[in-house]
Amino acid sequence: MTGTPLRVGLVGYGLAGSVFHAPLIAATEGLALDTVVTSNPERQQQARAEFPDVRLAATPDELFARAAELDLIVVASPNKTHVPLAATALKAGLPVVVDKPVAGTAAEARELAALAEERELLLSVFQNRRWDNDFLTLRKLLNEGELGDVWRFESRFERWRPKPKGGWRESGDPAEIGGLLYDLGSHVVDQALVLFGPAASVYAETDIRRPGAETDDDTFIAITHANGVRSHLYVSATTAQLGPRFRVLGSTAGYVKYGLDPQEAALRDGLRPGPGWGAEPESLWGRVGSGESPVTGGGRPEPTLPGDYPAYYAAVAKALLEGAPNPVTAREAAAALDVLEAARRSAREKVTVTL
Repeated sequence: MTGTPLRVGLVGYGLAGSVFHAPLIAATEGLALDTVVTSNPERQQQARAEFPDVRLAATPDELFARAAELDLIVVASPNKTHVPLAATALKAGLPVVVDKPVAGTAAEARELAALAEERELLLSVFQNRRWDNDFLTLRKLLNEGELGDVWRFESRFERWRPKPKGGWRESGDPAEIGGLLYDLGSHVVDQALVLFGPAASVYAETDIRRPGAETDDDTFIAITHANGVRSHLYVSATTAQLGPRFRVLGSTAGYVKYGLDPQEAALRDGLRPGPGWGAEPESLWGRVGSGESPVTGGGRPEPTLPGDYPAYYAAVAKALLEGAPNPVTAREAAAALDVLEAARRSAREKVTVTL
């Protein structure tokens, strides 16, 4: 890629904006972080300290008032603002990246997708965990037929946070689109659909476990895919002993992997993409085998591919500059929201929902 970088306006500088989007945008050839939108003085100071040349805006309206000076808008603000901000950006003629979940409902996601298609603009959803190290490794194993026919996919995104932190992500107000079903559930459902295709039916259990919690903090989702694979997905803030991140069972072998991808922790610690990015030590590699537990030495170590969050924005830049494919479409995100909505209904009505 050559020429003047695309100028990016980033709306929101909380966890998503400051830890994920801003560093990844800044590290991407062809993109330049131009403006950060936040009304919080401390976050403004943080943004200026980390990116001395960045411009600041207190409100999205200030940003959109100079839309002609920008080439891409990234929406990393609270979930309830995703749809209105993305729609405003598209109507202003700007391509958009939206953090997950793109919307509160699949219908809203499809309306946004239709608006982007009508305007012939990119609308992409930040599903960064498609570039987790374990997910990339599992895709490689599946592509090479190492596990045979997959029968069951178990995926866990578990934490031990016995006291609620508060904030909009843990709000019981439905307008906030909080809770783990839509937060971590957006990741594990998206991964399952990418790996094994459309969902045919969904069953779910959601609970509020912690004193003072207002929304789901311990959730299980079971998907039966159209091809017969069963995905069992766990997201929790109340897990005192963490299970394997992946346990994948096939007709000839299984793959078991513990531990989270290291990229989020590295970004939180202020590290930035460069040589050795996303790699993990051999001691954390998963194992492939059959007939014995990996804990007792069963199977062989499977080298974990490096995680690659920078690949997402590299693909966005290539899509805008060269017409390459959108790395994550809003219609793919809508399919995941179909599952999340079905899961919410299943848990509420205690039924299995057919899609």
